[in-house]
Amino acid sequence: MKLALAATGSFGASILRKIAARRSVEYLLTRPDRPKGRGRRIAAPVAKQAAEELGIAVRQPERLGGFALDVEAVLLVDYGALIPSELLEQALWLNVHPSLLPRWRGAAPVERAIMAGDTETGVSVIRLMEELDAGPIGAVEAFPVGRDDDAGAVYDRAAELAPRLVERVLEARDFRSQEGEATYAEKIGPEDRLLDWSRRPKELHDRIRALSPHIGARGELHGRTVIVWRSQLVADRLEILDVQPGGGRRMALDEFERGVRR
Repeated sequence: MKLALAATGSFGASILRKIAARRSVEYLLTRPDRPKGRGRRIAAPVAKQAAEELGIAVRQPERLGGFALDVEAVLLVDYGALIPSELLEQALWLNVHPSLLPRWRGAAPVERAIMAGDTETGVSVIRLMEELDAGPIGAVEAFPVGRDDDAGAVYDRAAELAPRLVERVLEARDFRSQEGEATYAEKIGPEDRLLDWSRRPKELHDRIRALSPHIGARGELHGRTVIVWRSQLVADRLEILDVQPGGGRRMALDEFERGVRR
């Protein structure tokens, strides 16, 4: 079977590497290079960088349409755009989604699950449809979310699990409708990053770990705005562990406090 991947971000890049270790990948379909960061320099998607390291061909169309896929199946992971029916009709499209669908359909399933205090999540492999994350499920597997697991740990666990589930779906081609009430994982916005110290310690801890290590929660400590990267709960009390002051590097809280006292 000729297989392509459609991916853009880090999660997609991780799964691309793992799939490519198991089978041939014809090409990567990804988003065009875009300006990034404060300097707004043109940068390639993370998944493109992974494909080039692996020697996999890359396609970066400005518009999704008007071309032939030339493969039998496309695995979509962390792509960041809706696929039009014109392309869906050309091949079997599978989507690797890091949640237990229909819970947490949408852009930020891992982050929203952790923010909500979920103690379990998983990976669902669905047949892609035009409706957001609503396609029938070909394989699903759950795993626990620990009290101190951050988003990075959950994404890593999902990436390890996904290739085996994808192989199962490609072999069986057996799908069932999603069951239960859907919840939606909206994209993380600036307000989601703000830490309100009047909130319950567990809620703050969940927000911090949900946004680490890729986005970062923001709060004010000792009169300075910092990114809070790591925390822990001790007897239901929040302890901040790692912070990053504006324009500075990540450091332990005690190092930051020593600098403030100078």
